[in-house]
Amino acid sequence: MYDYRIFQNRNVLCLDLKSFFASDSCLEKGLDPLKTKLAVVADTKRMDSVVLAATPPLKKLGVKTGTRLFEIPQRNDIFIINPSMNKYLHLSTRISEIAMKYVAPEDFHQYSIDELFMDVTASYHLFATSPYELAQMVQRDIYHETKIFSTVGIGPNPLLAKLSMDLEAKKTKEGIAEWGYEDVARKLWPIEPLTKMWGINKRTEAKLNKKGIFRVGDLANYPVAYLKRDLGVIGVDLHLHANGIDESILKKPYKARDKSLGKSQMLMRDYTMNELKTVLIEQIDEVFFRVRNQQAYPTRISVSVGYAGSVAK
Repeated sequence: MYDYRIFQNRNVLCLDLKSFFASDSCLEKGLDPLKTKLAVVADTKRMDSVVLAATPPLKKLGVKTGTRLFEIPQRNDIFIINPSMNKYLHLSTRISEIAMKYVAPEDFHQYSIDELFMDVTASYHLFATSPYELAQMVQRDIYHETKIFSTVGIGPNPLLAKLSMDLEAKKTKEGIAEWGYEDVARKLWPIEPLTKMWGINKRTEAKLNKKGIFRVGDLANYPVAYLKRDLGVIGVDLHLHANGIDESILKKPYKARDKSLGKSQMLMRDYTMNELKTVLIEQIDEVFFRVRNQQAYPTRISVSVGYAGSVAK
């Protein structure tokens, strides 16, 4: 068992935009995302195309990210539309600007187009009496200005903030959950399967299952020396994470091993040149959204388009 007193105890928020693509698409049509059944599909012309996002009412019918178009019930009250990445990126940037009113730039991290982190340790007292109250304020501001609902997890580090958001906040009426180190054994350890834990994929889960590790608690209490022997440094990280420990700090710049930023997309059919231009523009917009957020300066830009049996650059 770790002595949590020696680890950081900050106030970190992890905010997720609820069914972001689907919600934004509803609002574009003047519809309520919480009352409308709508799916954003990669290509509405292909029945084997996958769902990229679905509104909460549609999720209740079993339609979720990854569902195929042909699996969606054919009903008059279900909207099926193509994505519009330019609009999503524009709205995401606007929401980030709202959130950044409450923290210094170095205490803000854009994790993805619909998810962000805020370290409010040094700033929450300027706006609220507690991190929880600040989370409510951020939620209200985002909804007031964009009509997008959000869920927020609060924790002493980015990991527990993310886990409290993923595993609890999304299920609460308020859309907010707060976890401390004292909650790890009660709330995190019972979680199974292991893929519900942030950072564990199916392949890693299979390796851990072979060791008799099926719950997060099993992983947390497994001898770390054996995990390191069999999985390397990743085994140590998994053991720390299973115990709710994450030593990363948002304001410390992240030094990536891979200094490139990229985005790829597999198309389900042959595209015309005009159609391809739209796809390329959306891909470029998303990559440079990430470039701007990381304050990076590209020295080389390349675009690859794969054809049947050849690749052109």
